[in-house]
Amino acid sequence: MRNIPVNLSGYKLIVTEAPVMKTRKTDDGRAEEVVTDREGVALFVVSLMSKAQGEKGEEIKVTLTTDPTAQGDDFEFGSLVELIGATVSPYSFKNDRGETVSGIAFKAQGLKPVG
Repeated sequence: MRNIPVNLSGYKLIVTEAPVMKTRKTDDGRAEEVVTDREGVALFVVSLMSKAQGEKGEEIKVTLTTDPTAQGDDFEFGSLVELIGATVSPYSFKNDRGETVSGIAFKAQGLKPVG
């Protein structure tokens, strides 16, 4: 199952690292390349602290399919935000040491300021 819709309306989402273009290391590990979708459009990533009332917070990284600053919004450390079209996808793979790594990846169509 991929791209499972997720409802985060009961959570405060606070920017801990401003959105940046998503990159990954090249196969030789010497440089970074921009990560794009299937159509070649650049993806972005933002780090958020998600916290529900009375619970301990959790930092999550969210891949964004659009440039969050394209509408002129500025997302600085501490900004309260809302995810547009948020989804999660489970993953599992073997790393270079043969260990199985599993988890969920957050993705959203965009980001908008709250208030």
